[in-house]
Amino acid sequence: MSLKPFLEYLNLEKNYSKHTVLAYEKDVTSFFIFLEKNYGERDPVKVAYSQIRAWIISLVDAGLSSQSVNRKVSSLKSYYKFLLKTGDVLVSPLVKHKSLKVSKRVQIPFSEKEVAVVLEELRESQDFTSLRDLLVVELLYGTGMRRAELIDLTMGSVDLSQKILKVKGKRDKERFIPLLPGVITTLERYMVERAQVARSGNSEPLLVTLKGLKVYSTLVYRIINRYFSEASDKFKTSPHILRHSFATHLLNQGADLNVVKELLGHASLASTQVYTHNSIKALKDVYSKAHPRTKK
Repeated sequence: MSLKPFLEYLNLEKNYSKHTVLAYEKDVTSFFIFLEKNYGERDPVKVAYSQIRAWIISLVDAGLSSQSVNRKVSSLKSYYKFLLKTGDVLVSPLVKHKSLKVSKRVQIPFSEKEVAVVLEELRESQDFTSLRDLLVVELLYGTGMRRAELIDLTMGSVDLSQKILKVKGKRDKERFIPLLPGVITTLERYMVERAQVARSGNSEPLLVTLKGLKVYSTLVYRIINRYFSEASDKFKTSPHILRHSFATHLLNQGADLNVVKELLGHASLASTQVYTHNSIKALKDVYSKAHPRTKK
């Protein structure tokens, strides 16, 4: 059975991004490759849960984390939900499946000092690449946007007169984020240099390479990893940790959880509450210093 109708459903009806649709396609395809190789079968109607379980075991044996395995199985589950909607299957073989247990790993944000060290280092250089890298760091940390959202920014996303940035998030949902004075200054400097290497139409990408091409995911990762691996001893130094730091630092300074939710573009408050765990230490410090019974 072709995956094309399923992928069109994800794209057109669910309004998933092209990256998400591609991930679903890879996950479901990998299962049917396993199925054909080990059972000589490709018909989704004839799939038994025992075969899916064998696939799961093979993924675990290959060294995939429980989280990665759960994501792949979730893609397959979505595929069968689609087949149920279209009437191609009457019962999903995953109807009684239980996800693998995932140990909760606390993502450690960068400290305010570590962020300051990186920004100070980047501000010392004046060439185009350093200026662009500075803008990448300031936008990620100053707005809390996702890496994919950063990459998809266009010249038309920036409104310097209103001091806001229009961000297109998951499922093409737009939100407006206020720009900090420091970010505006960097943006203005960058725009001057950018004009020398790329076109300036509203639909043109904001962040570009020296050749005037749109920046890409691995480049953004390398930028963050390069500078923060030197300034921080954190095990993980990625663009997502900057988003994490943005939320944590705001909450540490007393920002309202609902405001942080809107800035991050979360659909529900539950997603934002993850970041409150990192604010517990700051909360304890304030509590121990402020409560009148602390020294009794």
